[in-house]
Amino acid sequence: MFIAPAKRGRRRAFTLLEIALAVAILGMMATVIYRFVATNMTIMRVSSEENAAAASYAGLTNLVTAQLQELPSGVGALAGEPFKFGDRPRDEITWICNSGPGLLTRYAPGEFIVSMRLRRINEKNDQMEIGFLRKPRDTAEGSTEGESWVSVLENVRSLEIRYFDPRLNSWTDRWTDPAMLPRLVKMVVGRADRGTWEAIIPLGRTSQVLVP
Repeated sequence: MFIAPAKRGRRRAFTLLEIALAVAILGMMATVIYRFVATNMTIMRVSSEENAAAASYAGLTNLVTAQLQELPSGVGALAGEPFKFGDRPRDEITWICNSGPGLLTRYAPGEFIVSMRLRRINEKNDQMEIGFLRKPRDTAEGSTEGESWVSVLENVRSLEIRYFDPRLNSWTDRWTDPAMLPRLVKMVVGRADRGTWEAIIPLGRTSQVLVP
C-alpha cells in the first residue's frame, strides 16, 4: 500500500519591505507623540513664566501702593521727575518712607528717602531692572553714606511715571508741589519680553487699577 507523505506547513517570514514599512509607521507615531509632548511642555513653561511675571508686577504695584498711601500731605513727602535712557522713559519717583516691612526696613530706625528708578543690571549690556534706592533721611545731601539698592523687578526696558493733578484735571510728567499729593500715580513699565504693564495707583485708600 502506497501512503503519500504528509505535506509540511511552510512558515512565511516577513519581507524586507514589510519590516521597513513597520519601522516607518513606528517612527511616524514616535514623532507625533514627541511633538505633542514637546508642545504641551512649551505651553506649560510659557504659562508658568507668564504667571510668575504677572505675580512680580502685581507685587511691585502692591508694594508701591502701600508706600504711597501712607504718605502725609503737605510736607513734601513725594516728588517725581522725568528722565530718559536713550529714547526710553527712565522716570524717577521719590518719597519719604517710615521704617516698616514694605522696603525691608522693619527694624531700621528713623525715616528713609526712597527713590524708585530704572538702572542697568551691568555695564556690558542694556538689561535693566527696577529697584529702590534708599538712604536715611538725615544723611547729608550729596552723601552716599548708608545708601542701599533693593532690586524689585528685572528684565524691563522702560519706566514711565505720570501724576494726576486735580487742579488741572490732567496728567503731568513731574511732581514738584510740596504742599499736596497727586490724586493718582500711573506707572507704565516697558516689558523686555512683550508689551507694557500699566498700573494706576490712587493715593487714597481704594483699590489700584492694573492694566496688563
